[in-house]
Amino acid sequence: MARSGPLPVDPIAEAKRQWTTHGWTDSAAGMSAVTSIIRAQQLMLARIDASLRPFGLSFARYEMLRLLGFTREGRMPMASAIARLQVHPTSVTNTVDRLVRDELLQREPHPVDGRAAMLVLTPAGRDLVERATAALNSEVFADPGLSDADTIELVRILARFRKDAGDFTDPRPLPDPL
Repeated sequence: MARSGPLPVDPIAEAKRQWTTHGWTDSAAGMSAVTSIIRAQQLMLARIDASLRPFGLSFARYEMLRLLGFTREGRMPMASAIARLQVHPTSVTNTVDRLVRDELLQREPHPVDGRAAMLVLTPAGRDLVERATAALNSEVFADPGLSDADTIELVRILARFRKDAGDFTDPRPLPDPL
């Protein structure tokens, strides 16, 4: 059953209090940080899902279409898509299979590597991703629920976290700071 309104207490703050009460003080701040990030992801994904639902897209399907839509020719090797999306190859394969079935993508043989596949955005896929992007921009990204200053600071903090976790290295030359 769905909640009808805000909870009377922050459950993560209560969990942190319980952590401290049970003697896990050294872990309480980390637990509340991790749990807060996971809850924030759930909240953001709910908004994204609501925006993408009219287009019949999940966020994974949208990301694949958008990635190909950013390329000059609407095509890239499947291995490149897997690397850029940073998800398990099986997940990408399943997403691609559904997009091909829906005639939003095509698989073509790689021009050089006979074992590899090229992913190609169809005209219907390009149209759909453009319309879905417009909806996401207006309904989610233009106002993520944070002030501009908080958004910038959050992106900086999370970028440091991701870099320290080995998610990426600084390219040369460095882009302008976020």
